[in-house]
Amino acid sequence: MYLSRFLSIHALWVTVSSVMQPYPLVWGHYDVCKTQIYTEEGKVWDYMACQPESTDMTKYLKVKLDPPDITCGDPPETFCAMGNPYMCNNECDASTPELAHPPELMFDFEGRHPSTFWQSATWKEYPKPLQVNITLSWSKTIELTDNIVITFESGRPDQMILEKSLDYGRTWQPYQYYATDCLDAFHMDPKSVKDLSQHTVLEIICTEEYSTGYMTNSKIIHFEIKDRFAFFAGPWLRNMASLYGQLDTTKKLRDFFTVTDLRIRLLRPAVGEIFVDELHLARYFYAISDIKVHGRCKCNLHATVCVYDNSKLTCECEHNTTGPDCGKCKKNYQGRPWSPGSYLPIPKGTANTCIPSISSIGTNVCDNELLHCQNGGTCHNNVRCLCPAAYTGILCEKLRCEEAGSCGSDSGQGAPPPGSPALLLLPALLGTASPLLF
Repeated sequence: MYLSRFLSIHALWVTVSSVMQPYPLVWGHYDVCKTQIYTEEGKVWDYMACQPESTDMTKYLKVKLDPPDITCGDPPETFCAMGNPYMCNNECDASTPELAHPPELMFDFEGRHPSTFWQSATWKEYPKPLQVNITLSWSKTIELTDNIVITFESGRPDQMILEKSLDYGRTWQPYQYYATDCLDAFHMDPKSVKDLSQHTVLEIICTEEYSTGYMTNSKIIHFEIKDRFAFFAGPWLRNMASLYGQLDTTKKLRDFFTVTDLRIRLLRPAVGEIFVDELHLARYFYAISDIKVHGRCKCNLHATVCVYDNSKLTCECEHNTTGPDCGKCKKNYQGRPWSPGSYLPIPKGTANTCIPSISSIGTNVCDNELLHCQNGGTCHNNVRCLCPAAYTGILCEKLRCEEAGSCGSDSGQGAPPPGSPALLLLPALLGTASPLLF
């Protein structure tokens, strides 16, 4: 009786669990590049599209600040408390670890109290603008998979631009504008991601949603990746096939979520009022406690592993591809043009493997059937002919004296007669064995 009850409960749990899955497992995670299957011809490799897992990409970035001396503490200076802008007895001192706020504190482990944070110098040179560029570089193409989240320890800036680069920082495009007044700051009408649609998902907007001063719980700024995914996959990202189909067929959409670098441009600190309080300029500065960027190495669906070695990310390419992004076919595997893998059809996708070049299909240099060694040569392990002293060449088809230019009528050596097996076989052989010549 107890066994039957247990089995009934187990069956019910399996049913409930399947219903509760956020999306059926059939759409796959693309975490395997190939697997062995059994066919009538025996075991063969079945290739499929594959990609690395999404991870915290801040572990692999390099950060650069401009101007480079914008971090507070050199020389030491005082600044006003975050919660009370008129309590101005806090100190930033780069020479004292407990009082220093270097850039790496934007990416360290949070959860401790008090939190650690990077901090800029104060706005002591007002009315000169207090502006900072924070550039995050990966030296590798990455695909964003979750929201970019910036947590400020100070008030969120009155004006900010998030930018992206696809060419390692040579050129930049805006991702999103942030302002307390979009029309005044950037001559743009304010919008939020909720105002977008499938047809306008690539529109660059200015939002006022994240730009308030010293208000409670007003520390976080988002760049919404998942909300944009949801225009294609639904609000719970259940219809991933639809999203993958769009990413496969729409290069602009795919490129929108792809970056090599990000740049946070802080243009005006949180003022909180209409006018700047020139008697208390130490209350104006930028401070960031955390930046989150989740994504994966872009490997064009030809790898599941991305290696971080010597401060560099590189895909471990499969499908006979090569390059940092698996963006070309390996030597001798250029039988058709390179192509990225495809997410479709669900769940395995299409690998689009590189296939051997025609010239590299042949593997034997010589054998005892079609590729005979000439002039008394003997075939060694099907990889080379062992030629008599007077002959050379792949099939011992050449006289050594010809290469030296010393053949004569009295040398007893002459060229093979026209139509000999050596000359007839040579063109075909060179076509199949040419890669071995390099």
